[in-house]
Amino acid sequence: MSGLLRNIIRFFLFILLQVYLLNKIPPLHQYINPYIYYLFILWLPFNISRANLMFIGFFTGIVLDYFMMTPGIHAAPCVLIAYLRPFVIGILTPKEASEFNYREPSPKAMGWTPYLVYTLILTLFHHGYMVLLEWLSFGSILHFIIKVIATTGISMLLIITTELLFPRKMRFRTNTA
Repeated sequence: MSGLLRNIIRFFLFILLQVYLLNKIPPLHQYINPYIYYLFILWLPFNISRANLMFIGFFTGIVLDYFMMTPGIHAAPCVLIAYLRPFVIGILTPKEASEFNYREPSPKAMGWTPYLVYTLILTLFHHGYMVLLEWLSFGSILHFIIKVIATTGISMLLIITTELLFPRKMRFRTNTA
């Protein structure tokens, strides 16, 4: 299966999972909202340009905003993590090309610890910005921090579960691609 087709299927699966399953879960608490759709952006190949990555991030967020009837609440954080993703990957991956020859981020490609740090950093940015846009005020900074941490915790749990239940076949980068 080509990489483009695989990513198109992932996109639809993550959006459908978010819209028709995770958004239908009754609230566990006022602070906990499970999100996993942005994992599509985190799983994109390493070699995508930043402009394309930001366009894909905007498209992912705006499609979810369409289904949830929230104008830009998801598009803006998706563009933010798409912008920050190359910086975080650059910090967490080996600099020597011989040590790093996978096409996309995964626990196998990066190792579990760097991969979890990568997902945690981008998840915190995504959820922090999204909660800020939802509230648009700091009525109580404690409630803001608790909501960001609780939502990040449940999302990280979902990401780890997804990685363990659905391991991806990793493809190597080649000089011909």
